[in-house]
Amino acid sequence: MENLREMFQVMTRRFGFLNKNCCSTGGYDISLVQSHILYEIDKQHKPSMQQIAETLGTDITTFSRQVQSLIKMNLVKKNTDPDDKRVSILSLTTEGVYIAESIDQQMNAYLNEVFSHMNEFERETVVRSIKLLNESMAKSSKCCTTPLG
Repeated sequence: MENLREMFQVMTRRFGFLNKNCCSTGGYDISLVQSHILYEIDKQHKPSMQQIAETLGTDITTFSRQVQSLIKMNLVKKNTDPDDKRVSILSLTTEGVYIAESIDQQMNAYLNEVFSHMNEFERETVVRSIKLLNESMAKSSKCCTTPLG
């Protein structure tokens, strides 16, 4: 049988997930966690800090530190929800939108280049397999945590 762990280890390295910074764009060095935060803030409509932390499966303390660093970089704004003063709403600054779009373009270009080495059947098979894997991972009792945690 194939060594599944090794396959995922190699894929993780090839995606650059172990690198300190996943993306350098617009003079910013963005970590993988920060790029996920920017992506989710951009994707969700006026999300709260708690919503994004839950989406990413991150504890709120670690998440808050990452958000603070993005605020200092002037990429994210945090405002109090007018309907509930206990809730902080996150949004991207103009610069944050630019950086999020730039990262998105870089990732899409990379994935398009990777997929260009496959024929249409292979691409469809990989996409279908990733969807199946994501669905199965969501059903796992270990979903959104480290497998050892």
